Amino acid sequence: MQLRAEEISNIIKQQIAGYDQTVDVMETGTVLSVGDGIARLYGLDSAMAGELVEFPGGVMGMVLNLEEDNVGVALFGADTGIKEGDTVKRTGRIVEVPVGPALVGRVVNALGQPVDGKGPIESEFTRRVELKAPGIIGRQPVEEPLQTGLKAIDAMIPIGRGQRELIIGDRQTGKTAVAIDTIINQKGQNVHCFYVAIGQKMSTVAQVVDRLQKNGAMEYTTIVIAGASDPAPLQFIAPYTGCTMGEYFRDTGGHALCIYDDLSKQAVAYRQLSLLLRRPPGREAFPGDVFYLHSRLLERAAKMAEEWVVVKKGEEPKRGEGIQIWLGKEAHHEAAEAAKAKGDGYEAKMLPDSGGSLTALPVIETQAGDVSAYIPTNVISITDGQIFLESDLFFSGVRPAINVGISVSRVGGNAQIKAMKEVAGTLRLELAQFRAMQAFAQFASDLDKATQQQLARGERLVEILKQGQYAPIPVEEQIAVIYAATNGFVDELPAGEVRRYEKELISWLKAEKPGILSGIVEKKTLKKGLGDELKAALGEFAKVFEPKTK
Repeated sequence: MQLRAEEISNIIKQQIAGYDQTVDVMETGTVLSVGDGIARLYGLDSAMAGELVEFPGGVMGMVLNLEEDNVGVALFGADTGIKEGDTVKRTGRIVEVPVGPALVGRVVNALGQPVDGKGPIESEFTRRVELKAPGIIGRQPVEEPLQTGLKAIDAMIPIGRGQRELIIGDRQTGKTAVAIDTIINQKGQNVHCFYVAIGQKMSTVAQVVDRLQKNGAMEYTTIVIAGASDPAPLQFIAPYTGCTMGEYFRDTGGHALCIYDDLSKQAVAYRQLSLLLRRPPGREAFPGDVFYLHSRLLERAAKMAEEWVVVKKGEEPKRGEGIQIWLGKEAHHEAAEAAKAKGDGYEAKMLPDSGGSLTALPVIETQAGDVSAYIPTNVISITDGQIFLESDLFFSGVRPAINVGISVSRVGGNAQIKAMKEVAGTLRLELAQFRAMQAFAQFASDLDKATQQQLARGERLVEILKQGQYAPIPVEEQIAVIYAATNGFVDELPAGEVRRYEKELISWLKAEKPGILSGIVEKKTLKKGLGDELKAALGEFAKVFEPKTK
């Protein structure tokens, strides 16, 4: 078989024409020094702040310092396999994590990678961990309650969707218990919960996961872990990861709750990073931007405004050029008026990705009850109130150990249903008076009848606000119990019998008068005769209930 020269030349020409010349351009740098989870690199002149860079062995790092002759990088992994002179690649990506429904029910690390052994997370969405907080125009006031299931909080320190309420106290005073109870109470409330564990022991986090599973709360919860044994950069970034995952639901019209447990440990991790990066230290050796560390995280919690548009009947509402959007308190009425003016074929509809919320419950650990230290005062000034848990109350058996005097919600009654406002209005005042009177009564030998009554009422109010762990109570049951306490139905009972009275009252109401509890849920107020019905029912129950001790 003979090959002709022109055939060979044609084949070569075809191959040359089809040769796709691809040049892989990659910007690389060199490791100058590495140690304590920090690497300094030379040659990455175009690196961006917050960009991911890849080290040998697949370890990722985040660019934090951009200096004249080098770049400071925090490592998201062990630095043992990295040495001076190694080549580092730019990825061109700012740190981002997977978000979306695929993460619900999973336990992930600070980079959104699964650590629960349930296989990879198949999510079609990713978001940057550091995003700008929504502006004031796109928000609406916090007015929708987020029930915690804890009587003391829902009655006196109410939390609303979109609020930032700080849980603060010494170690072992029940801060995490308050947060876990709040997650358990969101069952059936259409709220996705994110629990971010920062600098905690893995055994502690495993107990939290187990408790949530037993209560069926993992069905709507994601847990983000940056444990005590994880590098400082992961502990620093974990809250932003949890917040970004929660923001996905906020920005798609859903509701999310983020718990950061706790931000004191994040501040310590950030201090470690900053000192190793040679950033100048300030008060308590924290860097100058430690306030911004927490404010840019907590400002992302918001209740987004509802956005309304006018569409043809049967059409789906959508955004687009030339489509007028109404937002604000009167948006619904304004859009409805505009639809009416357009004619019968039009109607007002809310955009499905508006009206969502992200609620933040940051946790701060104090040293010996010192709320005036640097980090506690910073976070108190950023948040919309604080729940202060006190060691003395905890050890004296008052649990949850909430100090009502120092605790406050700056949203107040706006985040309560009317019925709760009606029964709990005097509760805080009566408790504050009881605390003052209690201190005075220690020094007085004989007290007049009015003072004795006030002390007796206060003692029973304290008893009625006590609650077991992992046992949140529905709001209608809370209202019935608090109404009984504030209207003198437990005044004659021995203090030790109050908890049993509460338990039996709820069982009796459910069996004998279910209409009262369901009426509170529907009407959300005790007016329109419901208060009288409840009063009569409590009078009936008083005849049935028999105290064991006199």
